[in-house]
Amino acid sequence: MSKDPCLVRSSAAGSEVPVRLGHPVLDCYLEFVAARARLNTVLATASDLKIFFSVVGKEPAEVTSGDVLAFITAQRASRSDGKVVRLVDREAGLSMTTIKRRLSSVSGLFSYLALRGDAGVTANPVPRGLATRNARMRGGRGVPLIRAPRTLPRILEPDEVDELMEAMRRHRDRAMVEAMVLGGLRRCEVLGLRMGDLHVAERRVFIADGKGGHQRLIPISGRFFASVAAYLDGERPAKLKTDRLFVVLKGPRRGKPLSEDGLDEIIRGARRRASLAHVSCHELRHTCLTRLREAGMALEAIQAQAGHRSIESTRLYVHLANEWLAGEYHRAAQLIDATNAFEEARA
Repeated sequence: MSKDPCLVRSSAAGSEVPVRLGHPVLDCYLEFVAARARLNTVLATASDLKIFFSVVGKEPAEVTSGDVLAFITAQRASRSDGKVVRLVDREAGLSMTTIKRRLSSVSGLFSYLALRGDAGVTANPVPRGLATRNARMRGGRGVPLIRAPRTLPRILEPDEVDELMEAMRRHRDRAMVEAMVLGGLRRCEVLGLRMGDLHVAERRVFIADGKGGHQRLIPISGRFFASVAAYLDGERPAKLKTDRLFVVLKGPRRGKPLSEDGLDEIIRGARRRASLAHVSCHELRHTCLTRLREAGMALEAIQAQAGHRSIESTRLYVHLANEWLAGEYHRAAQLIDATNAFEEARA
């Protein structure tokens, strides 16, 4: 490219693309992404492509697999003097998870351009993996190009959840936390709730726009509905134009839908007041799903509650549910010991 792509927010009225890179081919791809993904996905994709082409410095049609491998090397290079490493993976450069996401964005671009057939791109230069002898014999994909460690997310202990709830200053804030820690909702799903999504008599909530556009109707504790009722009765302004459930309660944006930054600030403030070391919306969701597994809820039921497309995503909570896993192990071990003792007695 003749110059580095520049990430620019679009200000045109009615524009569906929130950002542009100033390159016709890349901007067409961002329009394609915006038509099928959330705002955060579009922003992340634009940022990833900007970084890639700033490093590679070529037009899309000129990029080779060698350029992609060189980009990986550059991303893994130390960002400091080499003395600072992450405790998770002992690496000094960018995390493998971040590099893997950036390659996914780049690969998506080139698959799109190859499909179009009018941008000079005939094949995707991002390798699907490194070929191995066994993979060639079996017709497989070989070794992954990037191996990202799968780390277990942190969860909150029951007393930490109680302390967090006590630090909530409004019924609105309590209801949002309960939606995550009792219902397993994602942050975007909490903020996306509308008045008509509450099925009070059934104690269920309709998620109209879950991850990937998937919808689900899930049960949730009556404690959540009690907090919502108190919020609607005494805090939420009347006669609002929006039907979003959770809105800003004061300031110039009063009555407007609450933003992700607003919810994050509420969580941070409560965390500080409760003197907790860590709390995030994602941790609250993980806490809910882990406790459900510990209570014996079937993986398939947790999958439906969480809105996971794959059961493999749900299996994570087997590893988080330490008490449940330990109990299952000890029961199995006792059965093995009893069987061995019986066989020895017969001998």
